[in-house]
Amino acid sequence: MRAARCEIHGDPDKIVIREIPDPVAGPSEVLVGIEAAAVNYPDVLIAADRYQVTVPTPFTTGSEFAGRVLAVGAEVTNFVPGDAVMGTAFGGAFAEQITVPHTALSAAPAGLDMIHAAAFNVTYRTAYHSLTTFGDVKPGNWVVVLGAAGGVGTACIDIATRLGAKVIAAVSTAERAEACRALGAVETIAYDDEDLKLRIKEITGTGADVVIDPVGGAYSEQAIRAIGWGGRYVCLGFAQGEIPRIPMNLVLLKGAILRGFEIRTLAAHLPQAVEDGRKEIERLVGQGMKPYVSETYTLDEVPLALTRMSERLTTGKLVIDMTRR
Repeated sequence: MRAARCEIHGDPDKIVIREIPDPVAGPSEVLVGIEAAAVNYPDVLIAADRYQVTVPTPFTTGSEFAGRVLAVGAEVTNFVPGDAVMGTAFGGAFAEQITVPHTALSAAPAGLDMIHAAAFNVTYRTAYHSLTTFGDVKPGNWVVVLGAAGGVGTACIDIATRLGAKVIAAVSTAERAEACRALGAVETIAYDDEDLKLRIKEITGTGADVVIDPVGGAYSEQAIRAIGWGGRYVCLGFAQGEIPRIPMNLVLLKGAILRGFEIRTLAAHLPQAVEDGRKEIERLVGQGMKPYVSETYTLDEVPLALTRMSERLTTGKLVIDMTRR
């Protein structure tokens, strides 16, 4: 099969397309023929060896996919060949086939094609739980989303709006702000040109109820300074590259709640929240919720897609369409 391989850690242009042996499912594994795979920012970090965990080279990149079951191991009873599935893996998704534990898969939601199913799982689960499980969003709340034009950001706009919250989308450019308004944001802030803290306070009057932050850097402190009393700040990562140092007197004076959230460990710590979230997400999908996919690429174009992701030249989700050459 063909796969996008990282043979030396570095920038996306170091990734090459190779022919490698087809995988074979073990006893508790499922072999999936991948039809689409989503591009996520951690894919860039892992290839560059800048992620929290080092992956030894060589390896196949990509972490999120959708496709159809080709074969199942002897111990697998919850999937059969032909099932439409979506799943996650620490690597291996930018390839024509993948084997994963059956627990890493779920049925592709009815109503989503493979392109949108591939783009759905990580971003929408992250967005949903950051808003509800960790952010405790209520109808009428002011929700500030940093990096709002990205995959998680656009999912946060979508879900928060459906939950009755009022979203302020913080982005880097006016063009990205326009895209966020089209997705449901009631206000936007171009934080490269405007004072983030002052604009949040101007818009909300009393400060933000919830801040969702996958960006980090200097914008984190500005956003926390704009939280209202008892507000919640949810840290999802540091896409800007800088881990912020927050003055704790801000937390004290505002009665603020600061929480960190990583989707990889959620099921181990909050299994009931995962199950409750799955049901609610399925309900929202039934109402027409789906990811905003702005661009698709072929497998040969994986280096280009990752480059555009790393340079923040995109909005929404990027997807590798394995059915195209």
